[in-house]
Amino acid sequence: MNTAYTMIVSAGALVLIGCDSGVNIFNIQDDIELGAQLRDEIVANPADYPPLDEAAHPEAYNIMYAMRDEILASGQVRYAEDFAWELRIIDDPETLNAFAAPGGYIWFYTGLIEFLDFEDEVAGVLGHEIAHADQRHSTQQLTATYGLSTLASLILGEDPGTLTQIAIGLAGLSFSRTDESEADRFSVTYLCETRYASDGAAGFFEKLESSVEIPEFLSTHPNSATRVEDIKAEAAFQACGTERFDADGAQLQVLIDSLP
Repeated sequence: MNTAYTMIVSAGALVLIGCDSGVNIFNIQDDIELGAQLRDEIVANPADYPPLDEAAHPEAYNIMYAMRDEILASGQVRYAEDFAWELRIIDDPETLNAFAAPGGYIWFYTGLIEFLDFEDEVAGVLGHEIAHADQRHSTQQLTATYGLSTLASLILGEDPGTLTQIAIGLAGLSFSRTDESEADRFSVTYLCETRYASDGAAGFFEKLESSVEIPEFLSTHPNSATRVEDIKAEAAFQACGTERFDADGAQLQVLIDSLP
């Protein structure tokens, strides 16, 4: 990880890039290469991230790819043509999670897919993860966590000893509440231009409200009930449709049946 990251930061331009929600010292190519490095680390660790074999379960991947491609074709994803947008499924029925790395590398757990009731909800969560990558939240968080002076010295090759810390920080990075709220809003924006209900992500949080145990990864996120209200309000504000494409859950069931 150290060598690859040295290449990444050395290639970066020493420029402060103004973003919608903060300052980012990394450039777009840095995002792509950082995400690829994290992908390689995850692929090399099947014990913690057991992959769902695409050759054995092509229908599951085809459904998820079609969903991803429809969101990317909405015309609202800023880096739709620039980022990798690789999507992988993790075969872990006990975990309710999905996450995105810089550059458009996305993972979805089978446990989350099986937890949901409608394909619109899967699309809503996928839109949320795409938003994290598209709004460059990870590299903004790295800039904020390590500071401009530290990252500048890395880019100039003056402080290579902290590269391992940066790499570890990326793997364990948590998004801020502001980032989570922004990803919710952009999920609405993306889905507004698709066949899916624009407030699809709200269904996930509504179901969480009735769950006995909230997943650990949501412990630092905004309150689920508040997020439901905010997502629905954003859909109304943007005048986006909220009628479910998968009205009876049959489309999601096809996806679930294609899993192990």
